[in-house]
Amino acid sequence: MAPRSAEASRKTKETDISVSVHVDGSGKSDIATGVGFLDHMLDQLSRHSLIDMTVRAKGDLHIDDHHTVEDTGIALGQALTKALGERRGIMRYASIDLAMDETLTRAAIDVSGRPFLVWNVTFSSPKIGTFDTELVREFFQALAQNAGITLHVTNHYGANNHHIAETCFKAVARALRAALEHDPRQPDAVPSTKGSLKG
Repeated sequence: MAPRSAEASRKTKETDISVSVHVDGSGKSDIATGVGFLDHMLDQLSRHSLIDMTVRAKGDLHIDDHHTVEDTGIALGQALTKALGERRGIMRYASIDLAMDETLTRAAIDVSGRPFLVWNVTFSSPKIGTFDTELVREFFQALAQNAGITLHVTNHYGANNHHIAETCFKAVARALRAALEHDPRQPDAVPSTKGSLKG
């Protein structure tokens, strides 16, 4: 099977972002977005999905983190779409309940070609340090739309907002890892009765 690797870039008046991914990697990451909390979360996403990632982002952080976070999600999703191609031989579906201390979060994924996000996550504070908690949803919305995945994320419970955010990234990572694994029983088939996962 051909290597599942790709690059994507996005340059606007607000951001300048480049991303490379290797789906069949070992979870190595090289991340620099200028947003410390996002760097930490992307490192978790790479490590637990086993997708090697390099991300470079420069954004209008003098305004806020919004454009950088959203556009990084867009570029990462575009890179994944390119890397997956026709999505042949993948498991396609996966879900996981992921625990971290007092927090439990579920992520369920369909690598369907049809983007959709269901987000059942509430934070008790608008900030984690200097990071806006609402941007966690914005990242996953951008990722799902541009990667062509249906993504459901539900936080069952949790008290620490850092833990809640981190379990979202780790749960999505683990679900992605399982959904993108090669299916040994149908290694060359597109797992759809339509014969296409292009949306």
